[in-house]
Amino acid sequence: MAADDSLHSTLYQTTATAKSKLSFMPSQMFPQRSHLSGGGCSWMQDDSAFYDNVATNGRTRGPLHSVFPTTPAQVSSVNDLYEFICKGPLVSKTNLTPEKVSDSIDKWLLYGSQLCRLFQLNELFLTEPQKVRIYHYYIPVFLWCEQEISHHNSMFQEGDDIPPLVIGFSAPQGCGKTTLVFALDFLFRMTGRNSATISIDDFYLTAEDQAKLRDSNPGNALLEFRGNAGSHDLSLSIETLTALGKLTKEGMKIKLPRYDKSAYNGRGDRADPSTWPEVEGPLTVVLFEGWMLGFKPLPAEAVKAVDLQLETVNKNLEAYYDAWDRFINSWIVIKIQDPSCVYQWRLQAEIAMRADGKPGMSDEEVMDFVSRYLPAYKAYLPTLYSKGPNGSNPEHLLVVEIDEGRNPILGN
Repeated sequence: MAADDSLHSTLYQTTATAKSKLSFMPSQMFPQRSHLSGGGCSWMQDDSAFYDNVATNGRTRGPLHSVFPTTPAQVSSVNDLYEFICKGPLVSKTNLTPEKVSDSIDKWLLYGSQLCRLFQLNELFLTEPQKVRIYHYYIPVFLWCEQEISHHNSMFQEGDDIPPLVIGFSAPQGCGKTTLVFALDFLFRMTGRNSATISIDDFYLTAEDQAKLRDSNPGNALLEFRGNAGSHDLSLSIETLTALGKLTKEGMKIKLPRYDKSAYNGRGDRADPSTWPEVEGPLTVVLFEGWMLGFKPLPAEAVKAVDLQLETVNKNLEAYYDAWDRFINSWIVIKIQDPSCVYQWRLQAEIAMRADGKPGMSDEEVMDFVSRYLPAYKAYLPTLYSKGPNGSNPEHLLVVEIDEGRNPILGN
């Protein structure tokens, strides 16, 4: 009984410590949802209004709908949560051990509580998938990022200007990378680290230049619209990523480009520079995400065997290492089992948008949209998964395999 009393005492003290930390968190850290009534709203409820009004570094988040079941699974004790955390598929991949989890359980409680507040969840009555998303996914990935930052900073001498660590996220469309980066960016800011987020979407060509690309590649459906290699402004990429790397002191500022996908009836155009968000140094970390980050060019015959139209895209891809991948220090690859999931995820998002009364693509339009990306997925994902991103270091690479519900699994 004495051991049980000691355990309960330790758990109580750990919980109290975390809660005391929470009481000092400024309320402005959390997006307000005053237009909604009742208790905490979960992801499977009316989340679209919330995300439509939340922006990170000037990028407004679209509706992030989920298919989570609504049956609550009460978090009955810190000990139960500890055991749940230790069963997570990313524990070993992120260099965590049960002992490390035990020693840092107050951090887990703190981060979990903050994420529940961010996503308007009742932390005592989370569904099983919600617990998985927070404690098996977002927090372990965040702790891995913290390890990468510590290693990065250790490579510099005291007094040096330390450039921000650039973490690349290579993940297919619809797999939840936007939400993951959003959660990580929030946790970095919550813990006092200055972060910036950037997407490969922000580097799309202007509408005028995209039209020129289309006209110079007649009949190539893969280059008709934005998306594949060749449809990005690589000079802007180099300029932006170089400038971000120099934000090492207070007072240093740059504006981050943004892209307006709604312009020209959905064809898109670069947003007016007057609307670009400004970031100020010193930056600790840059979160750089995109569906084709780290793709490596393949022999021409290999891509032509997938789709003849890929030959030009593959040639364009040769310039992307110098424009994107060489700036990335650490990598997170979100691995999917079947690229056809992209179609289902995109279809879910569009159905949800239509249900909310917002413009959304028809099922046929979704199929056409995704079909322009599938050849690249089929050609480049096998190499990405087997050999890692272009120029990556295996010691600074985290591969997270997810299921059709977008939750991490043990994988291979």
